[in-house]
Amino acid sequence: MPTDEKVVFITIDDGWVHDPAVAQKLVEQRVPASLFLLPGATSYDPSYFTGLVDQGRVSVENHTVNHPDLTTLDAAGKDAEVCGAEDQLTTTFGRAPKLLRPPYGAVNDDVRLAAKACGVKALITWTYDFTTWSETPATPQLHSGDIVLLHFTPTLGADLQRALDAAKAAGLKPAALMPHLKSAGLVP
Repeated sequence: MPTDEKVVFITIDDGWVHDPAVAQKLVEQRVPASLFLLPGATSYDPSYFTGLVDQGRVSVENHTVNHPDLTTLDAAGKDAEVCGAEDQLTTTFGRAPKLLRPPYGAVNDDVRLAAKACGVKALITWTYDFTTWSETPATPQLHSGDIVLLHFTPTLGADLQRALDAAKAAGLKPAALMPHLKSAGLVP
């Protein structure tokens, strides 16, 4: 994300694990984050996410209904995944998501067209994935404008702290993504 400011963008995907300690950390440390959520992951405990939204530090964005590789779907499938998630997230959160994180970062022109048809203003990928899957990944040197990817997994608390520590070590502060996209002219 092009910026002259000393900022980094925290993004968190999926939404399956609802750890109260993570929510507390996001609120207490006033971490702005973009949450790219799957509607099914929010449906069994929407208050976990509405509570974060109500604190004014996070935004809820689109990550599709079922997390498929959108490049493998026909037009109807893309529409069902992107527009379907938008409809469900809008019902739950009272606001239509404006950003889409395509699962696996899989993007092509057909995905861009489908996203635009569903009202998406920008597709968001990432610079570094800090998620601990089978082992903790190496911590990279962050730079201004980097987009950090995390996931709502059992290790999110530790992964988030590693990302925040890496940002601090680089002299960067977490910032909200949408205002920077707007100021850069990347979304209306």
